[in-house]
Formats: sequence, structure tokens, C-alpha cells
Amino acid sequence: MAFSLPLIIRPRSAALAIAGLLVCATGAQAAPCMVVTLTGTSGPPPYKDLAGPGTLVRYGDDSSDCKSVLMQFDVGRGSLMRLAQLGIEATQINAVFFTHIHSDHTEGFSDLVQMRWIFGSLHPPKLDVVCSKDATSPIGLTLSCSTFVAHIDDAYHLSGETAYRAAEAKGLVNPAGPLDALNVVTFDPENEPQLVWTSGEVKVSAIRTTHVPGSAAFRVDTPAGSVVIGGDASNDVEEPPRRTSTSDQVEKLAKGADVLVHTTVHPVLSPESGASTPPPVYYRQSNATDLGALAQRAGIKHLMLTHLAPPLGATMQGTVKIQGGPLTERDYQMAAQDGGYTGDVIVGMDLASVRVPAK
Repeated sequence: MAFSLPLIIRPRSAALAIAGLLVCATGAQAAPCMVVTLTGTSGPPPYKDLAGPGTLVRYGDDSSDCKSVLMQFDVGRGSLMRLAQLGIEATQINAVFFTHIHSDHTEGFSDLVQMRWIFGSLHPPKLDVVCSKDATSPIGLTLSCSTFVAHIDDAYHLSGETAYRAAEAKGLVNPAGPLDALNVVTFDPENEPQLVWTSGEVKVSAIRTTHVPGSAAFRVDTPAGSVVIGGDASNDVEEPPRRTSTSDQVEKLAKGADVLVHTTVHPVLSPESGASTPPPVYYRQSNATDLGALAQRAGIKHLMLTHLAPPLGATMQGTVKIQGGPLTERDYQMAAQDGGYTGDVIVGMDLASVRVPAK
């Protein structure tokens, strides 16, 4: 089967990213298209002007600029600023998906919820929030996405801001408050892919991963193409000796997909190479070399490395000094290629995008 060549966008500035995204195929008939955009690529510590982890997947056709269905996977700090640079408002997002409950992946969600309420309609459509059911760790601690969402407005409610805004904008905002427009959809992550959300021709599946209780990876399938968002997944065996750092479940989900978006740690941070990285921190992430090997086995055409540890140009990863000095884009590309990957490697910068035309 022949495939059309996708549009790859590696922005050096927001302006270039936006200009690239506005390039559409021409033809007598609008063709379906899918665009995958990294809305944030930093790690837990803020770095320069990078937003927190997040990925926007949009689907449509050339006549709609691929914006018929808008899905946001994780909502790190600054996500709405990146979406604004793409010309997308909070009210346009159809669904939010959380790979796991860690603050760097969720702290932009409050911003999104407030802006949907304040600048939405009186009776807005529900925003689906798709995430795992409550998950309890072996030591008895529970991570709860549904509780997180249910209390996302607490600080504003308790401070009086929600009531004040509702009174001030009476007749313009939903008097029931921001939570009324949220619809939480939970699932129990399993070893096999399961369908967790649909919208017309768009289907989203999930599979369980190892990182924290309730972690999951997602796959979006559309007539234009498919993408897998791996989150912070790692192998079930969380320390050496092990054959790989990557998730067997993510590999199963990724078979035949066009694009794989995955959190990435560079091998330079490996304790085995002499780095002072705390072993539990390093070994619960997938490294760039093993991700390259996974992408090659799965037949991935475009490997998008994101949530980079360490960030490009950084001399430190938290408290860990980068051995040999700051890393470059080429260092990450070579690490993925060392795993045998022969496809396209996109080293994540905010607003980097891949556009996949119809097959």
C-alpha cells in the first residue's frame, strides 16, 4: 500500500510553527488529515520557555484545517498559551486524556477548566475527561483522577472567586460553575488495548503502563492515520538486569501506528554510565535508544521524543550534572538510531508537529 508523505514541522519559533500548520493540501476534494503537536516538552523542573508535558491531536480534513476533533493528552503548565499560538481556544477542545496523575502533566488543567467556563457559553457542551479509575499502590496509597477533577475548582470556590464571577457575569456564564461542564470517563487499564472514547470516525484506545498506579498509554486511530501517546511509560521490570527500558504494552499498542510520542530520558543520565541520577528516577522512564528499537520493531514512521531529560542545552537535570556537557538535537537522534531506528526522529520542542495525510 502506498502512503502520502506527511508534513513534518520542526519549529524554531512559534511563528514558524503556526505558519507550517497552515499549509494544507490542495485538491478538488478535501482529504482527511491528522496533526500531532507537542504543546509542551519540559520535564518536571521548568526549563527556559518550555511548557509542561502535553500533546494535541487534531483530526478533520483540509477544509477545516484538521480541526473537526481536538484531543489534548496531558495538560502541563502553559498548555493554553501553546494552544493559543495554534489559534485554538479552551472551548474548542473536545476531550482531555491523562496518561497519569503527576502534577507536571496536570497543572495546566485548572487553567483550561476556568477559561472554558469564563469564556464559554451559558450551556456549553461537556468536556470529556478520560483517565484511569482509582488505583492503589502496594503500600496502600491511592491515585484518583476522578477526585482530582472533582476538586479542580476548590481554590477558586473557597476563595469566593467562582461565586463572584458567576454573579458578575449573570446570564453569560453557567451559574452551576466550571465543574458542570466536565464529564469524567474512567476505565480500568488492562494488558490489552481497550476502546475508551470515540467521536465519529475517531477512536481512542488505552492500555496499562508502568510508571505510577493507574498509568496508561493511548492510541488515536483516524482515517488519516494513527498516533500513540506513551506518557512516562517504562518496562514492568524497573531495574537492571532487564532486556529493555520500554513498555511491552506500549509496543503492543504502537504496532503499525504512524507516529509515536513518548517521554524520553537520554542514556547519558544512566547510573550505569556513572551519572548521579537516582536509580528509581532513571529506571522508571524509557531511554532514547530503547525507544528507537521499539519504534523500529513496531513500524513507526515518526518517533517524537518529548518531555526530554535532560532538556536540549541544559547543564543540569534537576540536581544532576550532565556528563560531557549539554546535549543537542543530534545527540538524541543518534541515541534513537543506536537502537536501530531508521525512521524520522523528531526531538521535541514546543509546537513541533507532524501532519499525516490520508493513506
